[in-house]
Amino acid sequence: MAVLAGGCFWGIEAVFERIKGVHRVTAGYAGGAADTARYDDVSNGDTGHAESVRVEFDPAQVSYGKLLQVFFSVALDPTELNRQGPDRGTQYRSVIFYGNDEQKKIATDYIAQLTAAKAFAAPIVTQVVPLQAFYPAEAYHQHYYDLHSHNPYIVYNDVPKVAHLQQLFPTIPGSRHLVEVPLH
Repeated sequence: MAVLAGGCFWGIEAVFERIKGVHRVTAGYAGGAADTARYDDVSNGDTGHAESVRVEFDPAQVSYGKLLQVFFSVALDPTELNRQGPDRGTQYRSVIFYGNDEQKKIATDYIAQLTAAKAFAAPIVTQVVPLQAFYPAEAYHQHYYDLHSHNPYIVYNDVPKVAHLQQLFPTIPGSRHLVEVPLH
């Protein structure tokens, strides 16, 4: 399981739902307390939560490292502090919530590798912090991209992310246009 945050969870959920080896993606909240894990509270930006996704995956089909590669190359701009695109506030910050020491090492090593390679023009501001808890978002936020594909926000902000994913990785047959992310 991976828990990632980087802007509105609708687009990140849509990206990861299209990766072969990912079994389930759940939009939700991480970084704050249970009693404030509701959209109306989180949207204030003062609960400590970030809009996040929980990605359940099969490591025999896609590695945690490859999920991070997709996260950094498709899902967000890791140089934007407390914002992504039109969304601003700490609830839209870029965070990798690690579940164990191995995930922490993979994440910090990958960020160090991207930094050393000067992969981005500005410094990476993505936080790497331990996962305390993940709280699923309200039902109307789940699979929002697929259920509201003509919503102007989705068309402008999230359709390009999914298209970029499909350009970077070859498409394979499937009802959801799943893409194969090479394991290694």
